[in-house]
Amino acid sequence: MGLFKFIRRFKDMAITGSFSRWYDKNTRENRIGEMREYAKEAAKYLTEQANVLEVAPGPGYLAIELAKLGNYNITGMDLSADFVEICKINAKRENVNVTFIEGNVSAMPFEENSFDFIICSAAFKNFKEPVKALQEMYRVLKKGGIVLIIDMRGDATKKEIRQEAINLSKSGFERMFMIRIFKSLCKYAYTKTEMEEMIKQTPFIKNEIKESSISFYAYLYK
Repeated sequence: MGLFKFIRRFKDMAITGSFSRWYDKNTRENRIGEMREYAKEAAKYLTEQANVLEVAPGPGYLAIELAKLGNYNITGMDLSADFVEICKINAKRENVNVTFIEGNVSAMPFEENSFDFIICSAAFKNFKEPVKALQEMYRVLKKGGIVLIIDMRGDATKKEIRQEAINLSKSGFERMFMIRIFKSLCKYAYTKTEMEEMIKQTPFIKNEIKESSISFYAYLYK
């Protein structure tokens, strides 16, 4: 069993301290394009004044980019208090209105049927209780709402990982670093089949999972 899988057995994995600041900087420099694409994908399913929740937003760039695309009520909830503060700073700098709060996906501080759309990117593999997280998403999602989970595939190949690092990184050093990170993350990420098995343990009946590069997009419908 890998270190991350071992840690995940006991607690949800939050990014804090200096690593949260590095993650913010790396996302801003290398992953803004990716965040914009995720935001555009989410916006396809949103109407005016839609209530949107981003679970585990990290430094908040996806929610911020989504706020630029329409008049939505967006909330970002992260386990890391450090990330929540970083999110607020980033939203203020970009002059967008997004509410960021601290909270745990396995016991969210929201009423039932609160959100039209829920998105979670690059974080689902960090959750200690993934099935409970899905059940909580179902609880706070409105009827007719959609959950979109984007995360790394546990069966991504070395070739696919290398190509993704080349696409995201400008420098050779950062590229090699990201390859190492991706390979490490891949060891405890979920495959499409594993996601399907977890979804079967929730009230979500209709779902669709698409694979792309080293990631999967899981759409869950209430």
